[in-house]
Amino acid sequence: MLEDTLDIITADGAMETFVVRPDRGGPFPAVLFLMDAPGIREELRDMARRLATVGYLVLLPNLYYRAGRDSTFAPDVLEHGSAEHARMRAIRTRMTIPPVMNDVATMLAFLDARDDAWPGEVGVHGYCMSGPYALAAAARFPDWVAAAASFYGTWLVSDAEESPHLTLGGAKGELYIACAEHDDLAPLAMVAELQGLFDASGARGELEIYPDVHHGFGFPQRRVYDKPAAERHWQRLLALYARNL
Repeated sequence: MLEDTLDIITADGAMETFVVRPDRGGPFPAVLFLMDAPGIREELRDMARRLATVGYLVLLPNLYYRAGRDSTFAPDVLEHGSAEHARMRAIRTRMTIPPVMNDVATMLAFLDARDDAWPGEVGVHGYCMSGPYALAAAARFPDWVAAAASFYGTWLVSDAEESPHLTLGGAKGELYIACAEHDDLAPLAMVAELQGLFDASGARGELEIYPDVHHGFGFPQRRVYDKPAAERHWQRLLALYARNL
């Protein structure tokens, strides 16, 4: 594989982005991989590499770039009460959907200018805080996003501007929403409401509840990592992209 870390220039600054693709062939279908709340780390780069091994050009942007270069965190970022957790939350709580959609637009233009990316449609998927971003991108850019996936996305039904539950019907691409049975950030009552809204929207795709697992089950470095569920998530994601990209 070929990989690099470079700056994609947006209206708000330099968005540091990990780019990885196969080292032979091309052009390749492109995928935007949107990070979870703990931010960019080797665990995510390895997941991007896994996607590249099956033929995708993957962009993994640091969505916290507006907070500056010092927006990556030590492993104790997930420990409530730690300084790193507090520092991450100070950045995370200022994140909203519209600026991230501007970032997506910039990444689409970046891909459009590359010879190694297939022109046209892309895939977008996100975890945790970025689940809503991936679904919102499918609605904001329906002619670009052929497939979008949210894995244990947080607060998919909320009063946020461009909350995905309001815009599902605007997507043309196939959507896949994976929810954990045990998730304080997406309780089952919210998931049930989302399912009803999804069904009523006419959106193409499905919502699936992964039983007996917790928020974050797909990340190998988490205490809640569940290998069978994680591998199922990969199976579902790769099948989604294979059908549409």
